[in-house]
Amino acid sequence: MATALESVDVFMAVRRAAKPARRAAVSLSLPVLLFLLLTFVAPIGLLLATSVDNPEAAAVLPRTYSALATWNGRDTPDEAVFAALARDLTTAQKERTAALLGKRLNYELPGMRSRVVSAARMAAGLEGGPYRDRFLSADPVWGDPAVWSVIRRNQAHLTPYYLLTAVDLERSPEGSVRRVPPDQAVFLIVLGRTLLVAATVTLFTLLLGYPVAYVLTIAPPGIGRFMMLMVLLPLWTSLLVRTTAWVVLLQTDGVINDILMTLGLTSERLQLIFTRFGTVTAMTHIQLPFTILPIYSVMRAIPGTQLRAARSLGAPPLSAFWRIYAPQTVPGVMAGTLMTFILSLGYYITPALVGGPSDQMVSNLISTYINRDLNWGLASALGVVLLSVTLGIYFVFLRLLGAEKIRLG
Repeated sequence: MATALESVDVFMAVRRAAKPARRAAVSLSLPVLLFLLLTFVAPIGLLLATSVDNPEAAAVLPRTYSALATWNGRDTPDEAVFAALARDLTTAQKERTAALLGKRLNYELPGMRSRVVSAARMAAGLEGGPYRDRFLSADPVWGDPAVWSVIRRNQAHLTPYYLLTAVDLERSPEGSVRRVPPDQAVFLIVLGRTLLVAATVTLFTLLLGYPVAYVLTIAPPGIGRFMMLMVLLPLWTSLLVRTTAWVVLLQTDGVINDILMTLGLTSERLQLIFTRFGTVTAMTHIQLPFTILPIYSVMRAIPGTQLRAARSLGAPPLSAFWRIYAPQTVPGVMAGTLMTFILSLGYYITPALVGGPSDQMVSNLISTYINRDLNWGLASALGVVLLSVTLGIYFVFLRLLGAEKIRLG
C-alpha cells in the first residue's frame, strides 16, 4: 500500500512540475489556433449558416404569416390574409424591402420579383378594401394556392431549399421532396463533371509524376538539383500566368497548332482551346508538382540497396521494382493523388479561361451565383455540397488505406 501511495505522489508531482511547460505550450499555440478559427472554422461555419438562412420573407411579411395560420392550404386565402399582405407590402414599399422579398420568392417562383414589386406599389396606394379583389384583379397569380404554399413555406428562418436545389431536388406543394424536371437538373451533372475532371487530372499527374519522382531519386546530384528546380519553378509562378500561357499555346493560331502543321501531323488547325482536352492539359501541368513532391519525399527514404539485393538474388529488374520498391511508395502516391484530386475539385480560373461551356465546374457555378445573381444561399449550398464530397472522399481514403498510408514521408 505504501508503495502504491508513493507512486501516486510521484505521478502527481510530475504532473505539477509539467504544468508550466503545458501552459507555455498552450500559450504559444494560441495565435495559431486563433488564426485557424478566424480563417478556417469561422468561414466554414458562415458557409453552413448561409446555406440554410432564410430571413427575407419572415422579416417582410409578419402580419401575413399571422393571418395565414388558419389557411387550409388548398383554396385562395380569405380577405384577412390579403389585408395583412397589403399592410406588409405597404411597409415594405416604404422601407424598400419589397425587392428583397420578390428576389427570394423568385428563386422558387420565376417572375415573382416583378409581381411583388408591382403589388407593393399598388398596396401603397390603397386606402381601403376589399383587398382580395384588388390583388386578384391586378394579378391573378395571387389567387394561386401553390404560390401561397411557397410563401407560407418560407415563413421559417431556416430553409432546406438551397441545399435541395444544389442536388437537383425540390419540395412539392404538399411538402414532399422530389427530383426536379430533367430539363432543370444541372447541378448533379456539373458535380459529376467536376469529379470526372479531377479524377482525370489526378490520373495523368500520377502517370507523369511517378517516373519523374523516381528519376529524381537516382539522378546524379547536379542533374537532380536541376530537375527539382524545373519541378518547383511552376510553383513560383502565378496560377493566372500559367493558365494564360496555356491559352496562348492552345489557341487555334497558337504554338502547338503551328508545330503540328509544320511537322505535317495534321492538315488543318485543331480546336484545342475551350475544350475538355485543354482544361485537363492545363490542370495537369499546374498540379504536377503537388503529385511529384510527396512521391519523391517517400522514394528518397527507400534504400537503393533493396533493389540491388533483389536483383542479386535473381529477380528480374521489373519484378524487383514492382514487388519490392513500388509497394513502399504507396504512402507518397496516396498523399500526392489525394492532394491533387482535392485541389482539382475547387479549380476556377483554369476551366474559366481554357475550358468551354461544357467544361465549367462547381466552382464556376459558385462564382456565377455570387457575382452575377447575388444568390449567396445557393452559392453557399453548392460550397457545402463540394465540401461534403471532399470530406467524403478523404474519409474513404482513410477507411480503405489507413491514415499511415497518407503522409508526405
